[in-house]
Amino acid sequence: MRKAEITRKTNETAIDVSVNLDGTGVSDCQTGVGFFDHMLDQLARHSLIDIRLKAKGDLHIDDHHTVEDCGIALGQALTKALGDKKGIRRYGHFRLAMDDTQVACALDLSARPFLVWNLTMPSAKIGSFDTELVREFFQALATHGGITLHVDLIHGFNSHHIAEAAFKSVARALRDAVEPDPRMAGALPSTKGAL
Repeated sequence: MRKAEITRKTNETAIDVSVNLDGTGVSDCQTGVGFFDHMLDQLARHSLIDIRLKAKGDLHIDDHHTVEDCGIALGQALTKALGDKKGIRRYGHFRLAMDDTQVACALDLSARPFLVWNLTMPSAKIGSFDTELVREFFQALATHGGITLHVDLIHGFNSHHIAEAAFKSVARALRDAVEPDPRMAGALPSTKGAL
């Protein structure tokens, strides 16, 4: 089974995360940041990757370290669970509509991390959550997951919908990319012979 566990401990956060790439989208995410937990639940549900994530962070300062470090740990867990990447589809893309909002995501599990972020939030906060942390999470996920990740806001005016559509579109693209490709017969999806 394509599973992994990662523990990350720093002076700012303590995070335990486990993933099952062949799951059903079960989520058990407890970070102390309510809106972020809701987004992680969306990531699990729509990628069909089971995610268990427990984080304790310096929330008395702000949510930044917790959100960023969860992205780091989750990216590391995805990399570990993917192993040598033989037989996967590698690429994924999805355009997701949510009420007023449409977000497009395209990604490549290339081991060449890069984030292209063409997504702005109309408001600085969603409740008490800093909207700039959505980008911080995906930057950390892309960097430590070895993902070339492009996220584009097509249109939208509600920050909650924009953030949620971003998580859901990335989830659906990730679902396609990690899927085993029955036509690949365990081959590496690269002409270079390495990913």
